[in-house]
Amino acid sequence: MEIKLAESIRTFRKERSLTQEQLAEVLGVTVGAVYKWEAGLSTPELPLIVEMADFFDTSIDVLLGYILKDNRIDATARRLRHCQRVKDLNGLEEAEKALKKYPNSFIIVYRSAMLYQALGLYKRDNAKLRRALELLEKARPLLHQNTNPRISEQTLYVAMAEISQDLEDDERALEIFRQHNTDGLYSDSIGMILAKDAKRVQEALPYLSESLLIHEAALVRTVMGYLNLFLNSRDYAQAQALLAWALPIFTAMPRPECTSFMDKINSVFYLFQAHVMFKTGQPEEARTSAEEAHRLAVRFDAAPSYAADTIRFAMPGEDSTVNDDLGETAAQAAQNALKQMDDPQTTTLWQEVCGAR
Repeated sequence: MEIKLAESIRTFRKERSLTQEQLAEVLGVTVGAVYKWEAGLSTPELPLIVEMADFFDTSIDVLLGYILKDNRIDATARRLRHCQRVKDLNGLEEAEKALKKYPNSFIIVYRSAMLYQALGLYKRDNAKLRRALELLEKARPLLHQNTNPRISEQTLYVAMAEISQDLEDDERALEIFRQHNTDGLYSDSIGMILAKDAKRVQEALPYLSESLLIHEAALVRTVMGYLNLFLNSRDYAQAQALLAWALPIFTAMPRPECTSFMDKINSVFYLFQAHVMFKTGQPEEARTSAEEAHRLAVRFDAAPSYAADTIRFAMPGEDSTVNDDLGETAAQAAQNALKQMDDPQTTTLWQEVCGAR
């Protein structure tokens, strides 16, 4: 709590266009007394504070200028979240006070845990990390209070696994990650932990391979989403920058010695790049991109393969396959992409490239 009486007296007096002399006359005090009040050099007696509040038609607490910390649960949780973001060590004191005041509030316990985790990592302080782990355990039975859709039981367990890793309790981390590894969601973390142990590298490989395929597929979908966004917004400069960044990554994904479904996907991306090059006034570069799109399409259609192990670093013998909705063949995928573009210039170029081969 902070009191700003001096500032309040000065503000209220000026709002009523009164001089210090005029206020002093109203209250029956000297001008010097009013000056000292406004300068913070002295404080008026309580009866005078009551009289001023009445004169200024306000309440005593407003006149005193109380700045009350909002101690409601949500406001406290927001402050703890802010302390977590800025790595404010002073937040720990508020967290402990809040935990005493609201010991059975999920959001207070959870935010305090996250603050301890952030500061524990920041300061490399295992005591803080252990406190975070303790609070997460306490938060679990309180989860029914949660109203934030981004926080779930899985959120708590994963945070516990991450903290266990930081405390070098890899077995505990592995146990938690494995229990919650639905659809390979934490295969990357499992594989990373196992690969640190020279005796367990073969155990790590299936997890790392699964994670690689999951994240590469996600990246392809994300880039296609951004590409559609930029094209529909007619932001061709951003579309060009996106493809310039993504295509070197995508073309490095397949094993060079075999045909891969990525050849088909990359053929479509190169055709879109040709379209974008036309839109940005680069016809020669458009032709180069179209020619590469055609080369990859022909390569794929000659020996199509959707096997996951055609991707570099994927586990040899990986028996999963990949599906796409681009078209039955790479040639059909190109036609579907051209329909989406609805650009006669790119369509004509594609026909020329296909006819020249």
